[in-house]
Amino acid sequence: MTTSPPPFRFAIQGGPFGDPAALAEHARRVEALGYDELYSADHIGGVDPFAPLLAAALATDGLRIGPLVINNELHHPVLLARTAATIDRLTGGRLVLGMGTGYQQSEHDAIGSPIRPPGPRVDRFAESLAILRSLFDSGSADHAGEHLDVHLDDLGVRPVQDRLPVLIGGHGRRVVGVAGRFADIYQFTGLTHAADGTVAPGGFGMDDLRRRAAWLSDAAAGRRIERSALVQFFAPAAGNGAHGVDIGMIPGIAVKRVEVLRDGASSQYGSDAIAGVINFVTKDASEGGLVTAQYGEFVDGEQSLR
Repeated sequence: MTTSPPPFRFAIQGGPFGDPAALAEHARRVEALGYDELYSADHIGGVDPFAPLLAAALATDGLRIGPLVINNELHHPVLLARTAATIDRLTGGRLVLGMGTGYQQSEHDAIGSPIRPPGPRVDRFAESLAILRSLFDSGSADHAGEHLDVHLDDLGVRPVQDRLPVLIGGHGRRVVGVAGRFADIYQFTGLTHAADGTVAPGGFGMDDLRRRAAWLSDAAAGRRIERSALVQFFAPAAGNGAHGVDIGMIPGIAVKRVEVLRDGASSQYGSDAIAGVINFVTKDASEGGLVTAQYGEFVDGEQSLR
C-alpha cells in the first residue's frame, strides 16, 4: 500500500516584529490567506528570533511559528532547548525550530564573538543538534564532544509536541549530511554563501537540486524527511509593471528581464529589475490565487528563464 505525499504547505518569513499591534494584524492576515507558518530570522541588529513569534501565535488560531533559522554559533543548545520547549508549551505545540550553522562574519565581528571555520562550525552544529534532540525527546542529555560538554538530568520543561520538528537549512554536502541524521524538515536554499558569508545566487538548478536530494536520501538511510524550499523572493523595482513593488533592502542582482507567470498569463518586467533568487511560489487570496515565478539562471549578465 502506497502512502500519498502530504499536501504542499506555504509559509512566510518576516513581518512587523517590533510592533505588537501590527504584528498581531499581520499574523492574522497571514493565517487568513491560507499560509501555514510564519517565520522570523536570527540576525544581530534585528529583533529576538523567538519573542515576536509568541505574540504572533497568541493572535492566531493555529498558525505555526519558528525561527528561520537560528544561528547555531550564537547559541548554547541547552539554553536554546529551554527557550524552544517553553515557546512550544505556551503556543500549544506550534513551534518549528529552524537551525543553521551561521555564516555572517560581519555580525560576529560586530559583537566580538568569533565564528568558527566551516569545518569546526559544522562539527559543533551536529553536536548541538544531538543535544537538542535528546533534550526535546527525553528532557536529559549526556554528551561529551569536541565542542560541547553537556551532562543534564532534567531540562525542567518539555515541549507539547511528541517530536518537536527541527528544520535544517543549508547548502553544502556536510550540512546536508547532518540534516539526513537530524532534520525533520530539510530546506533547500537558493542562495549560496562564501566563507565570509557573502551571499550569491545559485542552488536551485535542477542538477544541483537532484544532487543534494540524493545526498539527503543517502544520509537519511530510509528515515522520512520533509523537503522544503527557501525562496528568497524578488520583486521588480517600482514602475516596472502593474504588480511591481519596491524591493527595499533585499540583497539582489540586477538582471535584464524577469518573467512572472500569473495564473497562466505572462507579464514582462523591463530592465533594472532586481532579483535575489528567481524562484517563488506563493498563494495570495487577495490576488486571486497562485502566483509563481520561474527559476532563472544568470549567464553573462543575462537572465535565462526556465
